[in-house]
Amino acid sequence: MSVTISTTAASLSFLLLTILSFLTTPASSSLQSFIFGGCSQLKYTSGSPYESNVNSLLTSLVNSATLTNYNNFTIQSPSSSQDTLYGLFQCRGDLSNGDCARCVAAAVSQLGTLCLDSCGGALQLDGCFVKYDNMSFLGVEDKTVVLKKCGPSIGYDSNALTRRDAILGYLGASDGSYKPYRVAGSGDVYGVAQCVQDLSASECQDCLSDAVERLKTDCGPAASGDMYLAKCYVRFSERGAHSHGGNDDHNDDEIEKTLAILIGLIAGVALLIVFLSFLRKVCEKGKGGK
Repeated sequence: MSVTISTTAASLSFLLLTILSFLTTPASSSLQSFIFGGCSQLKYTSGSPYESNVNSLLTSLVNSATLTNYNNFTIQSPSSSQDTLYGLFQCRGDLSNGDCARCVAAAVSQLGTLCLDSCGGALQLDGCFVKYDNMSFLGVEDKTVVLKKCGPSIGYDSNALTRRDAILGYLGASDGSYKPYRVAGSGDVYGVAQCVQDLSASECQDCLSDAVERLKTDCGPAASGDMYLAKCYVRFSERGAHSHGGNDDHNDDEIEKTLAILIGLIAGVALLIVFLSFLRKVCEKGKGGK
C-alpha cells in the first residue's frame, strides 16, 4: 500500500508541476501586437551588397536590443555610397531587456516578410519600433501622421474629459528635461507617449505636443485615442487599455486565483487518497484479526 500511495503522490506532484508550468508560461505577448507597417517601393537585387547590408543591419538591431531599448546604426559599403543603409530600433520605455529583445526580433521577422527585397521598411508593434532605409532619416524630425485611431464617443462627460485633458496636457508638456517616454494616469484614464530617441529634446517635445493637439482635435470626446506620427506617438484610454503594467497585474491576479483553486483541489484529492488508503489498511487488519 505504501508503494501505491508513493506512486500516487508522485503522480500528483507531477500533475501539480505540469499545471504550474503551464500557468506560469507566458502567453502570446501583446507587446508583439501589430500597429502599423510600411515598405519603400524601391527594391534591391537578391544577392547584392545591399541585401548583405540589410541582413547585417537587422542582425545588429536584434543583438543590440538585448542590451538597450534604443540604438541606431549606419552601414556603409566600401564599393558604393548607394549601398549605405540606416536603421534604428526603439522599445517602449518600460520594457526589460528581455522583452525588448523578443519584441525587436519579432518585428525584424515580420519586416522580412512584409518588406521582402524592399530597400526600406518600418514596423511598429505595441512594444517596439524598427525602421531601416537607404535614405538617411536619423535625427530628422518628421510629424507625418502614419496612424490615427479614435475610440467610441463618451459624450460630453465633463469629469472624464477633464481627466483626459489633464493626462494629455502632462504628456505634451515640457519641464525642461529630456523625457522621450512618458506615462500618466488619472482615475480610470491612462496615457502613454514616446518619441524616437534620435530626436533632440526640443524636437521630441515639438513632436509630442503636435500629437497631443491632433488627438484632441481629431478624436474629440472619445473614450480612447491613438496618434502615431512618424517619429512619436501619444495614446490614451479611458480603461487603461494601453497600460502594460495594469494588464500584467490583472493577469497575475487571475493566475494566482486559479492556482489557489487548483492547489486546493489537488491537496483535497491527495488527502482523500491517503484517507481511503488508511481505511483500507484498517479493514485489512480487521479481517486479518478475524
